Amino acid sequence: MKHSFRWLSASLISLTVLSCAKQEMDPSSSAPAVVNITTQDVSATGFPETFETGTKTAYTTGSVTLGSGSWTLNDALIGNTTADAKTGSQSVRIRNVGTVSMNFNTTAGVGVVTVQHAVYGTDGSSQWELWASTSSGSSYAKVGSTITSSSATLQTASFTVNLGGSVRLQIRKTSGGTNRINLDNITVEQYGGGTTTPPPTTSGKKFLFDASHGELAGNADWVLDVDNGATLRYPSPAQSGITSSTPETYWTGAVSAWGVALVKLGNTVEQLPSGTAISYGNTSNPQDLANYSVFVIDEPNTLFTAAEKTAIVNFVKNGGGLFMISDHDVSDRNNDGYDSPAIWNDLMTNNSVQANPFGFSIDKTNISETSSNVLASSTNVILHGSQGNVSQLKFSNGATITKTSGSAAQPLIWRSSATQGLTNIMCASSTFGTGRVVVVTDSSPADDGTGSPGNTVYPGWTEIASHAPLHMNASLWLAKQQ
Repeated sequence: MKHSFRWLSASLISLTVLSCAKQEMDPSSSAPAVVNITTQDVSATGFPETFETGTKTAYTTGSVTLGSGSWTLNDALIGNTTADAKTGSQSVRIRNVGTVSMNFNTTAGVGVVTVQHAVYGTDGSSQWELWASTSSGSSYAKVGSTITSSSATLQTASFTVNLGGSVRLQIRKTSGGTNRINLDNITVEQYGGGTTTPPPTTSGKKFLFDASHGELAGNADWVLDVDNGATLRYPSPAQSGITSSTPETYWTGAVSAWGVALVKLGNTVEQLPSGTAISYGNTSNPQDLANYSVFVIDEPNTLFTAAEKTAIVNFVKNGGGLFMISDHDVSDRNNDGYDSPAIWNDLMTNNSVQANPFGFSIDKTNISETSSNVLASSTNVILHGSQGNVSQLKFSNGATITKTSGSAAQPLIWRSSATQGLTNIMCASSTFGTGRVVVVTDSSPADDGTGSPGNTVYPGWTEIASHAPLHMNASLWLAKQQ
């Protein structure tokens, strides 16, 4: 984060600058990236199921009471060894052709279901399927595709169930013999069709916060919510419980204040879990970017794939909003050779849609200062919008931005001593196609000072009065709400 003690080794301090904490489409496609949302996704009662409660140590068939209810595990157990892939301390482990079955029904239908999965230890790959029953378990029907687990790192599989009324689910391992797999963090979304009561409606927009590119690496915590080490699609407790007086500590993540504030304005927020690929135009992916108005990526720590870069740039080109947050030079939290400035620059210079689409680059710099060198424009809604006025921006080890001459990029805040020109920029906006972009090159201003146990974060969100208005005004501008 912001102070030198964030580094674990004093020798590193002497060698480097201080660290700052903090439906994929062809470019010619006319498919819209922004969708008007008429329903709010709501988790089914008791979900997500993280398997952190309950004990079952043998593979023999038996029932176990979990947070969501009673489940029957056949040729399966609750694993908690170092070889079990999991977030938190436990996950399900299945062998042979075992099953994991709900002994209860959801009563508000089932929409989208996500399951995180991986192979156990060094075992080989296996396949498994999701089945659903509307007859309290008397009969089941397969949902979606057969999934192959081949990675030792948890991946996320999504299934569109869309069944109303009372539904229960079963997971069946179908191949791999004695190879074992782990399952964790099952999310179940209510379904508004059939005889069920539709989820609450909202005139707001959907915001997706990325948690799939190392946003928890090292001491980082750049997500809305972490539950037992997992960044699930829906923050918990459910956002439907947020009122005008709900504190940001409702969720556990260093940008929870941002998310809670968006929900209070009638919007919906989700996270893109670790192990989930970014897509645009993939109708089989319920978290495809075409289903959202704004995509927020706060300090990515792993490179985007070629397909992901195409998806992100086309999302913006076709009307989406992208909020880009970077950190400073030499801020590689997971030691993979790439820090967030390099990752963002790779997106902008090495994609299949257009080089330099947003008209700026992020410098390999490291600055710490509070600047009042703000663009003098009373009509700019990012600086003077519905959420307040912006008069300052504090960087606690951040980078700078360079605007490409003649580009659509609009610098908004510069370094204190800088001329308001093409360099030494701390915050900017831009447009590309019919979409919009905002970039802030320090993760500290969005940091609300609360996060996962063991992480040290700082209250940048409230440290400077302008920080919350800047991020909120920018969010609403990206969503075309102001």
